[in-house]
Amino acid sequence: MARTILLLVAVVLVAYYIYVPLPGDIEEPWKLLLETTTLKIIMDLFSFTELLGINHLMDSVQFLMRFQEVPATSDENVTVTETTFDGVPVRIYMPKRKSEALRRGLFFIHGGGWCLGSAATVNYDLLTRQTADRLDAVVVSTNYGLAPKYHFPHQFEDVYSALRWFLQENILERYGVDPRRVGVSGDSAGGNLAAAVTQQVIQDPDVKTKLKVQALVYPALQALDLKLPSYQEGSNFPFLSPSLMVRLWSEYFSTDRTLEKAMLLNQHVPMEFSHLFQFVNWSSLLPERYKTGHFYESPTPGSSELAKKYPGFLDVKACPLLANDNTLSHLPLTYIITCQYDVLRDDGLMYVRRLQNVGVHVTHHHFEDGFHGAFTLHRFKIADKMQNQYLSWLMKNL
Repeated sequence: MARTILLLVAVVLVAYYIYVPLPGDIEEPWKLLLETTTLKIIMDLFSFTELLGINHLMDSVQFLMRFQEVPATSDENVTVTETTFDGVPVRIYMPKRKSEALRRGLFFIHGGGWCLGSAATVNYDLLTRQTADRLDAVVVSTNYGLAPKYHFPHQFEDVYSALRWFLQENILERYGVDPRRVGVSGDSAGGNLAAAVTQQVIQDPDVKTKLKVQALVYPALQALDLKLPSYQEGSNFPFLSPSLMVRLWSEYFSTDRTLEKAMLLNQHVPMEFSHLFQFVNWSSLLPERYKTGHFYESPTPGSSELAKKYPGFLDVKACPLLANDNTLSHLPLTYIITCQYDVLRDDGLMYVRRLQNVGVHVTHHHFEDGFHGAFTLHRFKIADKMQNQYLSWLMKNL
């Protein structure tokens, strides 16, 4: 009897971890299934240790991800060095081939939900190395303080300090960068920070070098309405579930799980800030195909006390979609990637629409078979397609 019960338990566990209902048009489903199953096991294990009070979930994942970091090693094409820009650690990737002219400069910000990752993570190291080589560009890959040790606005301030340092005339000259050809790029939470610092640069009178482009890969852009159609559809999307995204948003602002619970219920924005919903109203900003089957309801007003304690989710530096039209109208050439199977899909789609509405030139690539995290899954065909589009756009526009 005991053996039968153990066998049944084993079968249930195997089914739970192996059966992940992936969308039918995703390429290489078995490779993706292996990746998602591994992540699912890790997250469940670390969630259990958090439940027991052993360690914070994000601290555990951070510890594991340190084993995926690689040293700053140069190769036959690119010289890789580490330094600090205004006290913020950065990696600099410089092509080895000689150039008679000044080079493009790209300031890159890694993703990881403001809690995870670094410039040294192997997937980001490979991406920025390839970017420097293929674009013949100087790429600065910045680090920033991570939650739960640091909360907003620390991440924003780290990234903005490093970017301001890079944009100084003497620093650009030191690295042989053309001040007329500097851009900012990032994915996921890095796309959030890229959008936020790009908005800040255009309003900062002390920054004389302005950005030529911004490139945002499935960026997180707002934390006001967490019941967008992409969140409602996203329970079976690979890697990033709606509940995990809410956890990451809440960790950005606080370790107080009360905020996370309110955000899960979409009851965290107090009535006095309801006017901000005009900037993230998906019923008017999403293309028709994404609204089908969904009905817009204004989120239930939340506690003013919670907003007073953690005002970050109402701050445009954390949620770039909250910027007014005047600010948006001054933004540089913009490139945005969105993926069909991504809870952050609608954030990107709404930003595309808002930028187009104020006359910003936007190139938007939507990957029908794409999913969150695909951009840096270098062993996957979808990553090659996304990176080729991204690098081709930068080649033409930066």
